[in-house]
Amino acid sequence: MKLRDYQQEAYDLTLKALDENKSTLCVLATGLGKTVYAAHIIDYYRLTGRIMMVAHREELINQGAEKIEIVTGEKSDIEMGDQWATSNNFFASEIVVSTIQTQIAGRDGGRMTRFDPNEFSLLVIDEAHHAPADTYRRIVKYYQQNPNLKVLGLTATPDRHDKKAMGQIFDTVAYEYGIKDGINDGWLVPITQQSVIVDGLDYSQVKTTAGDLNGKDLATILEFEENLHAIADPTVQLTGDKKSLIFAASVAQAERLTEIINRHKPDSAQFVCGTTPKEIRRQMFSDFAVKRFQYLVNVGVATEGFDDPSIECVVLARPTKSRSLFTQMVGRGTRPLTGLVDGLEDAIARREAIDVSAKQSLEVLDFVGNAGRHKLISTADILGGEYDEEVVELARKNAEEESDSTKKPVDIASELVKAEREISHRRAMEEDAVSRNHILARAKFSTAKVNPFNVLDITPKRETPWHKGKPPTTKQQAYLKNKGVDTDGMGFTHAAQAITEIISRQKAGKCTYKQAKQLYRRGIDTTKITFEDAGKMMGELANNHWQTPPRWRGLDCWIK
Repeated sequence: MKLRDYQQEAYDLTLKALDENKSTLCVLATGLGKTVYAAHIIDYYRLTGRIMMVAHREELINQGAEKIEIVTGEKSDIEMGDQWATSNNFFASEIVVSTIQTQIAGRDGGRMTRFDPNEFSLLVIDEAHHAPADTYRRIVKYYQQNPNLKVLGLTATPDRHDKKAMGQIFDTVAYEYGIKDGINDGWLVPITQQSVIVDGLDYSQVKTTAGDLNGKDLATILEFEENLHAIADPTVQLTGDKKSLIFAASVAQAERLTEIINRHKPDSAQFVCGTTPKEIRRQMFSDFAVKRFQYLVNVGVATEGFDDPSIECVVLARPTKSRSLFTQMVGRGTRPLTGLVDGLEDAIARREAIDVSAKQSLEVLDFVGNAGRHKLISTADILGGEYDEEVVELARKNAEEESDSTKKPVDIASELVKAEREISHRRAMEEDAVSRNHILARAKFSTAKVNPFNVLDITPKRETPWHKGKPPTTKQQAYLKNKGVDTDGMGFTHAAQAITEIISRQKAGKCTYKQAKQLYRRGIDTTKITFEDAGKMMGELANNHWQTPPRWRGLDCWIK
């Protein structure tokens, strides 16, 4: 299993991070091969000691052991339920794969006490967004009795719905490559969204529990007979013959949805939940993989560790306030068809291969109701990582209205671009009006001062969960101060963005920030003005007592 370019970059940066720290986190979106990347890390570290890899689902354990063996050639010992890793040192594997539940099971500290922490060089935590939970902490604390142990976390979704800081477990984030990156580079399929507005879905009175909609309140609404039909009927009509994975909020909702769908299309749907016997679950997944039935309705089973590249549609028959959960659900269908893009080195070639394949995109079918005070997550949220909240919200609103009226899916990436243009235009018009009336606007980074993002003509990126609230570093502040940028109120993410843009302008021969700021104050668009021309203009300003020379007012290329 040769590493893809981004996996190789993640591998190199992870080794560097673990060389300098005790623990680190790697973020790779669903479908981008976290386990294969981790297997190569494990292969490196097994030269210095045993490896313990932990996860919380049987499917993750079996997948991990299988891919680790392919990469390393070493068969892992499995410590799970009635499976016990050998305690004979002569026969013991260098790699142990275990469930979290098994590690803490039993008396006197749990089954993890069967293992000597000093034998292990690396602890790998799969689906590490769960790591702040007490059970994970116990395991980390136990193995970190070995002062030389390194800890690596793997996740597709770094957000924790209960807001517990991942930084309490991991020292650094070694690498981040999200769902949007994967789509742009042709490793994942594009996403379209079809919104269906259902009047009966009113979530306004649903309580919030642990950061998401209360399960019991949500089930009451979604199990209502009229709402069940309002979800089942459009699902059958809009999915056509597409293989579809449906997410439900409760077992009762899943059972009734399956029953109603089967009335429309006999024998087309089955449902699975946590209490479905393992043998039946495995057979069901196997039958779904070869499309012996079209709809798999699940309750909390297919969010993690369920890989089926032939899924064409994800049906969200339940809302969520958790970006992590939403990303996991949508991520089940973002893989391209097996073998389609590997071997193609160029992003354009991969995207073209997807575009002419039998699976050109993933369609997300989302049922929209009255959210009330709740901020429900949509596809725009998971693709809009670098856009600010206003852009994401406008894209979501526009996409919902268009797809509901046309009954056709909408390209969310395009909607985000259009929303950003619309808001940028709106802001420019507002700022022009303010300028004409000599009113000092209070911008995000200034009061009576010039907003550096307006001067640079760029939109501030949305802060990632890792950097939210983090101030600029001393070096960032010193650099920006030297360039004439006021960093008051500016965070780490926006400082980094401003520095990148200033360096980019310098390389392109454009005017400096200090020049741009003076010209911007006088209503001049500096995006195309060179350093040399700006110097001449500054000279004219100085000679005219820093008042705008009359001759500039007729030059449309300079005046906004």
